[in-house]
Amino acid sequence: MNYILAIESSCDDTSAAIIDNDFCIKANVIASQKVHQEYGGVVPELASRAHQSNIIPVVEKAFRTAQIPKNKLSAVAFTRGPGLLGSLLVGVSFAKSFAQSLSLPLIDVNHLEAHVLAHFIKETPQNIQPNFPFLCLLVSGGNTQILCVKSPFDFEILGQTIDDAAGETIDKAAKILSLPYPGGPHIDKLAKSGNKHFLKFSISNLPYYNFSFSGLKTSILYTLRDKLKDEPDFIHNNLNDIAASVQYAVVSSLIKKMEKAVKNTGIKTIAIAGGVSANSLLQEEIQKLGEKYNCKVLIPPLKYTTDNAAMIAAVALFKYNAKMFASLDLTPYARNL
Repeated sequence: MNYILAIESSCDDTSAAIIDNDFCIKANVIASQKVHQEYGGVVPELASRAHQSNIIPVVEKAFRTAQIPKNKLSAVAFTRGPGLLGSLLVGVSFAKSFAQSLSLPLIDVNHLEAHVLAHFIKETPQNIQPNFPFLCLLVSGGNTQILCVKSPFDFEILGQTIDDAAGETIDKAAKILSLPYPGGPHIDKLAKSGNKHFLKFSISNLPYYNFSFSGLKTSILYTLRDKLKDEPDFIHNNLNDIAASVQYAVVSSLIKKMEKAVKNTGIKTIAIAGGVSANSLLQEEIQKLGEKYNCKVLIPPLKYTTDNAAMIAAVALFKYNAKMFASLDLTPYARNL
């Protein structure tokens, strides 16, 4: 049995996971950083410092949870990018040192690809994995893409945002509404009892499969500004309806492009991935889309939607089996290469 230790430190969560050669996760430990909440967003310098404090305890807990000794490892994997450079450096440096001390091969993993391939993680050995090719709507705080996933190493970008990301738009709206950080879960919760048609915001309609959310962010800001002029308590009195309207605008924009990709490619397996894939309305709408076009729908478990090392481990196992190893002089990258 082969076991791989994976390290994830791309943003503000420090995570370590151990996977076996059947894609079963033996441990997936995450340490979140609450220090950013008072700032309404991630502070890069504070994030990297917190990673330095968290990484050793997190890795030690992963080994205790998995009940696997270090000498049973076959490789060490890490997130190379994209992400916050200071945060990535902590994980990369730790993984290099740890692998070198045990004479183990290194495996570098792209964070975005890991979100997509999280669908291959098995909760039990009996879980069925998806077949290639499949379409994936990757939505997170910093990225929005529609991908045609042809193999573990062949991702075709059909469309992507030309400016802001879907998750970024939701977080910005949450900040305007004075909701705690991160804003996505709060918007989702409020929207459940709101009227999604209460406010109509401007949604861009770019050609092909590309997205643009900068106009939507501006529309939300200006619409609420104008409403507040006439009614100072407008946000307080209509919070649920505003949240529902924001969520509907973002999700309908995503689903519209995804439906276009489904119709044009004819691919019968569709997936969502990334932090925003935890959104309840997006999950409902992707299920409806699957039913409409008779597609198999892949929705990741909640614990694999946010940043975690289990998804890094899944990609690492694919690369380990293909003998795709990294060198010690490899450096992290903040943006996709």
